[in-house]
Amino acid sequence: MTTGQLVQEIKKKKSFLCIGLDVDLNKIPEYLLEEEDPIFAFNKAIIDATHHLCVAYKPNTAFYEAYGLKGWKALEKTINYLNEKHPEIFTIADAKRGDIGNTSTMYAKAFFEDLAFDSVTVAPYMGKDSIEPFLAFENKHTILLALTSNQGAFDFQTKTMDGKEVYKQVLETSKSWQNSENLMYVVGATKAEFLVDIRKMIPDSFLLVPGVGAQGGNLQEVCKYGMNDTIGLLINSSRGIIYASKGHDFAQAAAAKAEELQNDMAAILS
Repeated sequence: MTTGQLVQEIKKKKSFLCIGLDVDLNKIPEYLLEEEDPIFAFNKAIIDATHHLCVAYKPNTAFYEAYGLKGWKALEKTINYLNEKHPEIFTIADAKRGDIGNTSTMYAKAFFEDLAFDSVTVAPYMGKDSIEPFLAFENKHTILLALTSNQGAFDFQTKTMDGKEVYKQVLETSKSWQNSENLMYVVGATKAEFLVDIRKMIPDSFLLVPGVGAQGGNLQEVCKYGMNDTIGLLINSSRGIIYASKGHDFAQAAAAKAEELQNDMAAILS
């Protein structure tokens, strides 16, 4: 999917909502555990109930890897279902990969070719030769961790080195990498006050923004400082939507929570 197609979908739905599909079998409705594939059953119900309200889905791969082969099978069925039924929706493999070049190439093939995701999250710590293999894929997007929403972000990302914060050095350096136009960036909603400087450095890039909802990020602040001429934001909410209920109405409850956010986004876009 191209960024142009993503922008069209945002304008069509009046939404820049991304829903995180982070499936914990201890949190889903108990009756689903009787299903042959409870993870996929849960995801399918969430997707069916919310696809008209969001423009992206983001499975965090850890929640699938934790269940071994059956988890990976559920992830594969989920992405296949999305690509078949809703090819207009942007898909994100939240895998946070990043390794030496030949290993990164294999990671990229796994998520872009085998599973056919539109994008994957990656860690920048090992530098350009660990990221450029992802960037080489046409019409695929590499989402670089820049300034994350967790408390530990202050351990390294905001520390100053040679007069500049580390996250700013990541942003600046990444623009020099081959095919850097395929980059998007993770910026946590809990760091909204940093968005002014971030937008000065990467005015045109899409930002994936986790942390609205359960982590306390403020949608209006993120949009005030982070939105650009093409919207340029994907606001992620996971737990606040998918675990709105543990009853038989879980999918409807998730849709209601998603609609609240979508309505707020529509108001901002208007």
